Amino acid sequence: MSPADAFGPVQGGSVYRAGLHPWSRYVALGDSFTEGVGDPEPRSPGGLRGWADRVAEELSVGHEDFAYANLAVRGLLLHQILDQQVGPAMALKPDLVTLNGGGNDLIFRRSDPDKLAARLDAGVELLASTGATVVLFAGPDWGATPVLGRIRGKVAIFNENLRIIAPRHDALIADLWALRELTHPLMWDPDRLHFSPLGQHTIAMMVLDTLNVPHSLEPMRPKELPERSWREAKADDILWAREHLFPWVLQRLKQRISEEERPMAKRPDAGPVFGAGMPPGTDIKAHPNR
Repeated sequence: MSPADAFGPVQGGSVYRAGLHPWSRYVALGDSFTEGVGDPEPRSPGGLRGWADRVAEELSVGHEDFAYANLAVRGLLLHQILDQQVGPAMALKPDLVTLNGGGNDLIFRRSDPDKLAARLDAGVELLASTGATVVLFAGPDWGATPVLGRIRGKVAIFNENLRIIAPRHDALIADLWALRELTHPLMWDPDRLHFSPLGQHTIAMMVLDTLNVPHSLEPMRPKELPERSWREAKADDILWAREHLFPWVLQRLKQRISEEERPMAKRPDAGPVFGAGMPPGTDIKAHPNR
């Protein structure tokens, strides 16, 4: 039984009680999704905020000794995440770990979802052996997105594998596929590959709910969009593919980044969520949609 299960249900539903959870050391692993690409915030380390920072902010409330590290680096394939981040994560001795990976493999390498899942299983086994609570992510539904909709079946197969892996290691699943709010266009960055600040906020809520942690985040609804004709929608799709998708795909397929040139993790060491330039109660906390 995971700590989240042992903790039990929150009484009163909407009542927010700060500090009501068992974790004190959180490490986030993954790629651009966990790094927070699509959610710029100059006051955050690395210039990005993202869902993981939001989750850490909430978990830190009422826990003076709470520590957070984010080892995620954009563009990594699953084997790179496991090879480069699992060891350092275990060295930080977390009691809570979130792990995402495989999206770049499925989108840009057309990898076999079953083989990816087998590799992920081994990584989760290592992380779970520490006694930490492990949270995995079922991939989002790109069915309505041109081109990316072609991998919908592979994402679904990968997700079903996760549902076998998770109980084997007493891990939790944060289900992006089931989070239907993410089908709204404003939940996504203009590149349609990463989530907007609104999407990141919505995902953070879902992760905290998955952990059964009471929190202060409130649902935020996107504004209504004007109806578009078929021609207008098609023109937008073509513009998106030319300006975002194809350049990103070419970059991922051709780029060979040396270890010296690869971006560093924005929070490689476990430490307080709020640094000297970002104390609790600043605007970054008060305005989660930013």
